Amino acid sequence: MKSNWSSAFQIAAVYVGTVVGAGFATGREIVEFFSRFGFIGLVGMLMAGYIFIFLGTKIMVISADINARSYEEFNEYLFGKSIGKIINIVTLLMLIGVSAVMLAGAGAVFQEQLGLSRMIGIMLTIVLSFIVMIVGTRALFAVNTFVVPLMIGFSFILFLLSIRQPYFLEHVLYIPYVKDGWSSVVSPFSYTAFNLSLAQAVLVPIASEIKDIKTIRRGGMIGGAVLTIILFASHMTLVMLPNFSAYEIPMAIIMKNLAPGLLWIYVLIIYGEIFTSIIGNVYGLEKQIKQYINIPTMFIVTGIFSICLLLSQFDYSQLLSYLYPLFGYISLLFIVLLWMKRENKK
Repeated sequence: MKSNWSSAFQIAAVYVGTVVGAGFATGREIVEFFSRFGFIGLVGMLMAGYIFIFLGTKIMVISADINARSYEEFNEYLFGKSIGKIINIVTLLMLIGVSAVMLAGAGAVFQEQLGLSRMIGIMLTIVLSFIVMIVGTRALFAVNTFVVPLMIGFSFILFLLSIRQPYFLEHVLYIPYVKDGWSSVVSPFSYTAFNLSLAQAVLVPIASEIKDIKTIRRGGMIGGAVLTIILFASHMTLVMLPNFSAYEIPMAIIMKNLAPGLLWIYVLIIYGEIFTSIIGNVYGLEKQIKQYINIPTMFIVTGIFSICLLLSQFDYSQLLSYLYPLFGYISLLFIVLLWMKRENKK
C-alpha cells in the first residue's frame, strides 16, 4: 500500500508539473483564460477543476488499460485510425508550438527578472533539458517531485499575503468589462482541452509504465485537485495586482510587491516549472517520433529544440496570447470524445 501511495504522488507531481508550465507559473495563462473575466473567471475554474480531476485521470486509466506507449496510440483508440492520424499531427505541432512558448518564457524570466539576455535563458534551458533527457524517466519524476511542492507552497504564501490586502473581497467579486466576454463561457473547456491534449504526451507513457489502475486513479485525482487549488490561489492573487494584463510575468511582480525577500527564490521556482513542462513535452515528442524514425534520442531532441529555438524568438506574451487560445479551441473535440469514451471496469 505504501509503495502505491508513493507512486500515486509521483504521478500527481508529474501531472501538475506538466500542466503548470510557462503560462501557468508566470500567471499569463491564468490571466488569459480566467482572471481577466474577474468573478466569472473564478466560477469557470470550478468546471476546469472538475475536468482536470475527471478527464486527466481517465486519460491515464485508459492508457494503462490499452497499454498505449504514446499519445499516438491513445488518439487512434479515441478517434479511430484515420482521424487519429490527423489528430496526432495536430498534437505534435501543438507540442512543438507550446515548447517554443515555454522557451520564450524562460528567456522572459532571465530578461525581465534577472536583467540578462533572453538568449542566455533559452540556451541554458536547452542544455539542462538535454541532460534530463539523457537520464530518462527517472529524472523527469525527480525534477517534478522537487519543484511542484515548492510551487504549491509559494502559491499559498502569495495567496495568504493577498487576502490581507485592503478590499480583497471587492477585487475577487469584481466583474470587468471585456470585449470578448462570451469567451468566458468557453474558456474553462478550451483551457482544460488544450492542457490535457498536451499533457497526454507525458501521461500516456507514464500510465503505461505504472500499470496499476488503483495507483493511477489516486495519482490523477490528487494531481487534478492540486491543479484546481493552485488555479484558485493564483487567480485570487492576480486580481489584487493593478493592470495585471500588462505584465509578462505578473506573479513575479506580485511577489516583488508583497514579499521582496523571497523574489529570487520564487523566480527560480517559476523557472523550474517552465523547465519541467519543457522536458515533459520533449519527452513525449521524442517517444512519438521514435516510433517513426529509429534514430538515437539525442538526434531527435536536437531536431525538436532547433525548431523550438527558431519559434521562441517571438515575444513570449504575444506567442502565448495567440497560440494558447487557438490550441484550446482546436482541442475541444479531444475532451468531448474523451468524455464520451467508456472505461473498461476492472
